[in-house]
Amino acid sequence: MATLKPTKMLALGLLILGLLSVTVPVSVVYCAALLPLERAFPLDRPVELEELIARDGVRHSRLLQRVAGGVVDFSVQGSSDPFIVGLYFTKVKLGTPPREFNVQIDTGSDILWVTCSSCSNCPQSSGLAIELSFFDTASSSTARLVPCSDAACSPAVQTTATQCSQSNQCTYSFQYGDGSGTSGYYVNDMVYFDTILGESLVANSSAVVVFGCSSYQSGDLTKTDKAVDGIFGFGQGDLSVISQLSSRRITPRVFSHCLKGDGSGGGILVLGEILEPGIVYSPLVPSQPHYNVNLLSIAVNEQILQIDPAVFATSTNQGTIIDSGTTLAYLVAEAYDPFVSAITGAVPPSVTPTISKGNQCYLVPNSVNEIFPSVSLNFAGDASMVLKPEEYLTHFGFYDGAALWCMGFQKAQGAGSMLTILGGWVLIWLLWSTESLLKDI
Repeated sequence: MATLKPTKMLALGLLILGLLSVTVPVSVVYCAALLPLERAFPLDRPVELEELIARDGVRHSRLLQRVAGGVVDFSVQGSSDPFIVGLYFTKVKLGTPPREFNVQIDTGSDILWVTCSSCSNCPQSSGLAIELSFFDTASSSTARLVPCSDAACSPAVQTTATQCSQSNQCTYSFQYGDGSGTSGYYVNDMVYFDTILGESLVANSSAVVVFGCSSYQSGDLTKTDKAVDGIFGFGQGDLSVISQLSSRRITPRVFSHCLKGDGSGGGILVLGEILEPGIVYSPLVPSQPHYNVNLLSIAVNEQILQIDPAVFATSTNQGTIIDSGTTLAYLVAEAYDPFVSAITGAVPPSVTPTISKGNQCYLVPNSVNEIFPSVSLNFAGDASMVLKPEEYLTHFGFYDGAALWCMGFQKAQGAGSMLTILGGWVLIWLLWSTESLLKDI
């Protein structure tokens, strides 16, 4: 696997962002467990920018609805390349004997769920060149249906509608903003992962967790072109796998991921704490369903833009969110307009600003890194994320001998018009991590 150039890390503390090798050196992790992340869409499938914006808009409706130990690592597949559609998934093994499932990584939801063998309307094939798997409770010797009396079925734990069936099974139902949804029942069974215990020692580990078994799906979840086996929610709810492992002291309540920014995509997902000197911490906003951060200002060429910080502050349906499931990045109108104006005003006359299909773009005769300004996102705790031009612009081909580059940042509209969302496009080449909100900074 290709490695990224290590540079200074930025930890948005409790949320940590930093440039790091995708192949995370075991010397910087504490009892790590790793999951590989993979690219969800073929390299030869170009995608229009407006299609990405539409996809993100659906996700933002969904976001508004809200559905002590070692470190576990998973490799990441997928890419935030706008030509490919930024969808990342990983492999997780469940049951006894273990069966492998490809599940989408989603920091905007809490529950791990996979498709049940009993699902009649679920996709049977996938356009992502993966073979779909179906969980069968009868085929796993360790599977146990979660009864209504179980603590996991308590309304205090749930983030979605639950009910009891006639057979005393704890069932669930998720309804997303785009009209898609899934329903099923909760299962208690084994999950398997590799744990890094030291500089080079890797051990096979397992734990019992509660996850969903989907017996019905609707909307986009029924489409075969981007079908996976389920969704791996990494939200902050008590039923997220990271919360369950933490409650059993298997891993700290921390996860990190690093997304590769080159054409092959992918990356790595770590359950547990990353140990790296020089990290700067910025607190997450407490008591929020998503990973909200305190964005204070934006600078272009080290000049702070005249933007009211209140537009970034967290309140009802407003705030700044880190979300790897969003492909691009979105700024509220009060921030987007001065941001684009500052970028446009900083480039030389050889660059021609243009609008392409409603998006702010530029015709550039030479390297963008040589002529476009740097951008800094400044967070509470004196933590700043500095973006090079190629990290906030995306290349969309050539026109009349010049390269066409368009903004990776978009103006927030529709259901998410009051949300500033930092999506996968600005997270590539970065390690970002959530730390326990109880940790002292």
